[in-house]
Amino acid sequence: MSEDFYRIKRLPPYVIAEVNAMRAAARAGGEDIIDLGMGNPDLPPPEHVIEKLVEVARKPSAHGYSQSKGIPGLRKAQANYYGRRFGVDVDPETEVVVTMGSKEGLASLATAITAPGDVVLAPNPSYPIHTFGFIIAGATIRAVPTTPDEAYFESLERAMAFTVPAPSVLVMGYPSNPTAEVVDLAFYERVIAFAKKHKLWVISDLAYSELYFDGKPTPSILQVPGAKDVAIEFTSLSKTYSMAGWRMGFGVGNKTLIAAMTRVKSYLDYGAFTPIQAAACAALNGPQDIVERNRQLYHKRRDVLVESFGRAGWDIPSPRASMFAWAPLPPALAHLGSLEFTKQLLTHAHVAVAPGVGYGENGEGYVRIAMVENEQRLRQAARNVKKYLQSMGVNTPARGAG
Repeated sequence: MSEDFYRIKRLPPYVIAEVNAMRAAARAGGEDIIDLGMGNPDLPPPEHVIEKLVEVARKPSAHGYSQSKGIPGLRKAQANYYGRRFGVDVDPETEVVVTMGSKEGLASLATAITAPGDVVLAPNPSYPIHTFGFIIAGATIRAVPTTPDEAYFESLERAMAFTVPAPSVLVMGYPSNPTAEVVDLAFYERVIAFAKKHKLWVISDLAYSELYFDGKPTPSILQVPGAKDVAIEFTSLSKTYSMAGWRMGFGVGNKTLIAAMTRVKSYLDYGAFTPIQAAACAALNGPQDIVERNRQLYHKRRDVLVESFGRAGWDIPSPRASMFAWAPLPPALAHLGSLEFTKQLLTHAHVAVAPGVGYGENGEGYVRIAMVENEQRLRQAARNVKKYLQSMGVNTPARGAG
């Protein structure tokens, strides 16, 4: 009996899990760890959403199997969101499917459309499911940059010219996790034109659609005329409404891709718990002031993080969107590499971050910092970081951090 499973062999050790284990052990030992590693919101959902969950959960009829593709009211609510936010008309019957978070949706779609040996174009660095969802399904990944510039399109051209078999899928996600890069509609227009020319399916991950800063809303790829001919987009309520643990997301777009994913999901699950879906309707259809409040809160945390860490001696580029900062290692400590630096930061500064190498080889030299602690804790993290940097012989500004 073989224990050498094919798909498990294709998965490398998850380096972020190593850091998570260290963090858990430190906390179990009584240490106060400021956790800026996992993108786990520290805020509650809106009260009216919780009330709707409780209301529906009290109904005896609400506890049976739900609908794998999502209850009709929720699919309609998501279609309405696309209409008012992006000006995109969406058919809730054929162009929307409810997923258990965008992560499950991406994995189910990969299962639905991938054959062993298919080549998928995916960003590096990227959120792991962008690559490993397809690797688990049997595909081969050809990496493209995350940076949305001319080098990106040159990389796409080379991939189509020199890859055998020709790639069949292009995966992207902006605002990017982990790099926080953003794009404009002109970028998406070029992507759609390229995809149609080369017969590529396009998968867009828009999980951070509402966490944009400096008054520049993020676009949807479906705003491009004809995008639904080739593209599907995933969104999530996790960050917008602080509902990460509720596992509620959506796939929207091309009817063929939606139908394929819906069919696979019908074999795998019965959909999210109906009261959660009803509460998600309340989130999308109800008062939207929470969206702006969360955006402003993360905006303020971004400014505090960049300012206080800079005063501590660690210059961090200011992210334009998302709940993450993509931080290059302090130059004097770059030789440590992102994993060792992360371990030392946890051990000596009691600050947890995510090593960049965990998001792909091009993430080496960076760490991802999640803005999931309040401003006071961020300033405390900066003070701890300053002490650690000084202990390592790194010169820091004369003024104290925070």
